[in-house]
Amino acid sequence: MNRFKASKFRHTEARLPRREAWIGGIRAGSITSCGNHVKASCRWIAFNAEAPGVLGIVPLECKDGGKRTISQLCCHSDVVTDFDFSPFDQLLLATGSADETVKVWRLPQSGQDIPGGVGLTLGPGGAPVDALQFHPAADAVLASGAGKRVTVWDLGQQQPLTVLDSHGDQLQSLTWKRDGHLLGTSCKDKKLRIFDPRAGPAASQSVPGHDNNKDSRLLWMGSSDCLISVGFSQMREREVKLWDTRRLSGAMLTVALDTSPGVTIPLYDADTGLLVLAGKGENLLYCFEVAPTQPALTQVTQCRTEGSTRGLAAVPRLALDVMACEVLRVLQLTDTALVPVSFLVPRKSVQEFHEDLFPDCTGMLPATDAQGWWAGDSQQVGRVSLHPARRPTETFTSPIIAGTSPTSTGHTDTGTSHTDADTGHTDADQSEASGYSSPSSLASPGSAATSLSASTGPSSGFASSPSQKSLQSILGPSSRFRHAQGRVLHRDCHLTNLRGLSLTTPGECDGFCANHQRVALPLLSAGGQIAVLELSKPGRLPDAAVPTIQNGAAVADLTWDPFDPRRLAVGTCGGAGRVPQLQACQITTLTTAHPSWCTAGEDARIRLWRIPEGGLQETLREPEAILRGHTEKIYSIRFHPMASNLLVSSSYDMTVRIWELSAGQEVLCLRGHTDQIFSMAWSPDGKKLATVSKDGRIRLYEPRRSSQPQQEGPGPEGGRGVRLVWVCGGDYLLVSGFDSRSERRILLYRAQALPEGPLSVLGLDVAPSTLLPFYDEDTSVVFLTGKGDTRVFLYEVTPEPPYFLECNSFTSNEPHKGFVFLPKTVCEVREVEFARALRLGQSTLEPVAFHVPRVKKEYFQDDLYPPTRMWWEPALGAGAWLDGQDGQQRRASLRPADMVPVSEAPKEAPARKFVPASVYLEEKTDEQKKEELLNAMVARLGNRDDPLPQDSFEGVDEDEWD
Repeated sequence: MNRFKASKFRHTEARLPRREAWIGGIRAGSITSCGNHVKASCRWIAFNAEAPGVLGIVPLECKDGGKRTISQLCCHSDVVTDFDFSPFDQLLLATGSADETVKVWRLPQSGQDIPGGVGLTLGPGGAPVDALQFHPAADAVLASGAGKRVTVWDLGQQQPLTVLDSHGDQLQSLTWKRDGHLLGTSCKDKKLRIFDPRAGPAASQSVPGHDNNKDSRLLWMGSSDCLISVGFSQMREREVKLWDTRRLSGAMLTVALDTSPGVTIPLYDADTGLLVLAGKGENLLYCFEVAPTQPALTQVTQCRTEGSTRGLAAVPRLALDVMACEVLRVLQLTDTALVPVSFLVPRKSVQEFHEDLFPDCTGMLPATDAQGWWAGDSQQVGRVSLHPARRPTETFTSPIIAGTSPTSTGHTDTGTSHTDADTGHTDADQSEASGYSSPSSLASPGSAATSLSASTGPSSGFASSPSQKSLQSILGPSSRFRHAQGRVLHRDCHLTNLRGLSLTTPGECDGFCANHQRVALPLLSAGGQIAVLELSKPGRLPDAAVPTIQNGAAVADLTWDPFDPRRLAVGTCGGAGRVPQLQACQITTLTTAHPSWCTAGEDARIRLWRIPEGGLQETLREPEAILRGHTEKIYSIRFHPMASNLLVSSSYDMTVRIWELSAGQEVLCLRGHTDQIFSMAWSPDGKKLATVSKDGRIRLYEPRRSSQPQQEGPGPEGGRGVRLVWVCGGDYLLVSGFDSRSERRILLYRAQALPEGPLSVLGLDVAPSTLLPFYDEDTSVVFLTGKGDTRVFLYEVTPEPPYFLECNSFTSNEPHKGFVFLPKTVCEVREVEFARALRLGQSTLEPVAFHVPRVKKEYFQDDLYPPTRMWWEPALGAGAWLDGQDGQQRRASLRPADMVPVSEAPKEAPARKFVPASVYLEEKTDEQKKEELLNAMVARLGNRDDPLPQDSFEGVDEDEWD
């Protein structure tokens, strides 16, 4: 090439589309990882969504001018750090996550539902996954970087081919040479390395890269021996370097860009030699032309966008509008939109195909498979024309998920099969023709060594077909609620302008309490004031002070009576207030005609308050009654779940006391604790009481039999912030706490075998706030979050291994000050809502609904809604319970009268997807064929004897004419 010859791309222009062409309505996630955060195939665009572990999926092209539908793919239990589309199978997507796993997904054809089931899972690998890239020549080969090593996977066998672990620090990027022979990496130790994976795990070449260890990226320039790296200099300047692997002693060329702090995202097109650079958090796109032979880096154009860049992706060349001279298209991910930016070469004629601008590009049929490549096959992918009339029509489906064998034509047809995500059942014909597959269909006894994750994320796969159930044990069970989604309800349901909220309640206290009618919120003002707000009256609270309860002492814990929605119990921890003076261990009952409320405080008293019908209209100063008996401040209080007028309280005096409210006296006192009591919980049948203490012991009492613990067992290691709840019908105890390194974890105990220790221990994260668990006994789902957190963990708890089945977590935009759940009866079953909570923000109270995505929402999902306990009706009175009786609450169905259970829904006959062979084999005469053709034409055109539409029109009477 003549060095003075002008480039045909020197006049390339970057054109921003009008807003109508943007893909709007998205909420991109702010992810601090080495990935590009957005990738595209010829069919789909994937991008990091706001929720951790979730990708947004949107079609690349918009058919018939319609609006694109943005879907969510729930991928992992933690942040998705990087992802990549297969260069051959346009529906195959690999994702990597901070949860240390790699997952491979098969997306549907455009217009179908996004699948909820993962194709296969690799890992966990001991470190968060940082980078992913498919092999450019061989199908089913994937390179993943995690920690200090790169693993090259054979996806078909679900086993690593090799592990490249000669890095000195955290991996930052990896790149394949287009011929698939070599692999390059950049690392935090400031070095660039070249590997020949088939020759051995050690790097064949290594050279110092950029002088700053801030994020660097490495790109291979097609099949040439040259590389492009972007990073930071020692003076924190962003720079671009060109390298030649034949002389890798130093960079051929170094170009300084600017001193911006944003990490640079590079995109390189080997067919045009164009390099696009964008900085994260910036709105400027650079376009350079790279000439490795001189070497030279010439700026072609630059483009300033409206939004700041969160991610950047290149659209495959086969998806370009070549007739408009579009030589490159990139997708800019901003906070709220995906903006396609086209790079065009102006030509006089745009109605013809310009061969000089669009040379043949790499095709989409792989040259070999994983085993062939690993055995030494070095065939290259064939090249195809971009001319619209000569473009190939065949497509390729990888067999790693579809379950088909590769063919020379690479033909694929994912069909229109549909999996019923509502019931988890798949029709027999769907299992044959579907392009999706349950992960259990991918496993084999020989692949167990790959440490396939049974339930590492919210998407463990589709329900098994009969042929898959024999392999279910390899991957383990998955939760029906793994795709559960939480969403904040409309602002019309919010309570806003909350002022003066108290954030000084103990860490193990929920901070506020609610029932199906009202919510009680401690305030920061002196005297232990409590605001009581009606949930039926949402909206903005007035700026003026609202009526409150004057509790007289700071609130330690508070709870509503489940059988009396107007009774509040408050435990206090401060000085005495304006309350009646009663004898120790007695209670004064003001009235039984109205509901009441109970509070516990610092002055070792429990106050019962009764809320007037319709809510507080004026300040309430006199409690209905006061309970005295504890000698130290109250720590927590709980009403009995079965018997009315029974209340249990714990105190810093290390006793647990049970109060009989109608008789006005303490009836039982439980002892045996040696330190502060963190938490206590009644068993679902109300027979037993479990406590966990700062002394590291879990105790189980049967209060009516003995004041001493029936059993004791070891609790969490950390001596702070422990809570417990009963799960699995009262046979197990779930305990949340910390370990010795301050990691938050949950532990599962058999209630009848506490001395044996926990059956299972699951670490969640490292955070200072105490986990507050809520257990839904109808679904066996436990919700865990802490005050000051932004995330709510969801797990289905089972009495068999693996005990904890992970579900989608809910993430809010800002930390919540409290998170409490409402009774089951407030759930909107028509929206498949199985739990509802109230999220307390800085000045707002927002309802959060948790629902399961289902297709047939017109049916009542009876598999998710078993008959629920009638918690609002006591099974027996306090006296009967103390006499040794055990009541049982009735159960009620949540099914609306006009909804049919999904188990009784009529079975839809599957549409025939294949024409029987007999149709092709049947021999027909010419006369039969003519008759069929004539009948088809008549059916299409209609019968000549049929009346015309106007024949049925009626006229008007003669006298109506003028």
